[in-house]
Amino acid sequence: MPPILMHLPTHSNLETKRLATVYALPDLAVFEVSGADAISFLQGQITNDIAGAPLGIARLAGYCTPQGRLLATMVLSHTTSRDDESPVLHGIIKRDILTPVLKRLSMFVMRAKAKFSETQRVVRGISLQSGDIAEFEALIGCRLPVTVWEKTDTAEGTWITAPSNGLLRWWLISDADQAIAVDALLSHCSVGKVQDWHALDVIEGLPWIQAAIQDLFIPQTLNLDLIQGVSFTKGCYPGQEIVARSHYRGTLKRRMVAAIVAQPQDNGLAGNSSGAALQALLPGADIYDGSRTDQVCGRIINAAITDDKTYLLIESSFEAVDHAMLRAISADGPALTVQSMPYVVRPEPQE
Repeated sequence: MPPILMHLPTHSNLETKRLATVYALPDLAVFEVSGADAISFLQGQITNDIAGAPLGIARLAGYCTPQGRLLATMVLSHTTSRDDESPVLHGIIKRDILTPVLKRLSMFVMRAKAKFSETQRVVRGISLQSGDIAEFEALIGCRLPVTVWEKTDTAEGTWITAPSNGLLRWWLISDADQAIAVDALLSHCSVGKVQDWHALDVIEGLPWIQAAIQDLFIPQTLNLDLIQGVSFTKGCYPGQEIVARSHYRGTLKRRMVAAIVAQPQDNGLAGNSSGAALQALLPGADIYDGSRTDQVCGRIINAAITDDKTYLLIESSFEAVDHAMLRAISADGPALTVQSMPYVVRPEPQE
């Protein structure tokens, strides 16, 4: 399978010092969990071990139904306590599921001292060529984390290192009090397109649950167990028995893979059937095995439309991927070209 290649602008103009690229990410929101029992309560709700995470490490996690199906994916991190006693956690989540997910979690708090609340914090994406890190740090006057899931707090906000190969990427979480520092940072950044950032998430095999695909997938079919999103030793949480059974029995027949669709030359023109089909490449849309007429073999998880390609994360059966005739929307819809992933999705068969 050919690798996905993503060519983002390289900014090395020494006069403007625009070494990095910033992406507005309005589709991401930040919630807060506070209270004496914040950590212990959340530990019993999510797929990963947030209680065992050091202060300088964020954790990817899923939140499941009792049937083991994902209602959310999130990036969680400890933050500074207001009173030096009660812990506070922040979570990055898709904005369209923020309110219902927090409402559901709050229903189970009962007597625990834990409070879930939405925040006004803003999430931005920052990307940088790895060779420019020293100069960029000198310009902004602070050291940045470079290992995936590592975090640090600066005047600009909380930086969390996102998965990436070749580039360095961070989520930057900021509040209104950090606006002056953020503005100074942005003077060293060029503006990128949000879809380019989402395409990088696809390239890295990082799935985000949103409203259209809630309650459809178990963590393993979205590869959370392969990207440090599931702990099999942390103890119980909703759906844990089903997730553990799938893991220890090793019977998975489907996984998440990346794919691309080439844009037609007249993409987006009214009345163009190819352009219309591409516009329908949305999370939750069906994937078909073209070698077997009208057989649905999976669904789209996430999609990012760039200037020349549509980047997709899809869930599919191994059998359909092997047939190499995947189609989206219908059996004769846009053809998908499956791409290699930055981690092993399917072990090579033993000879």
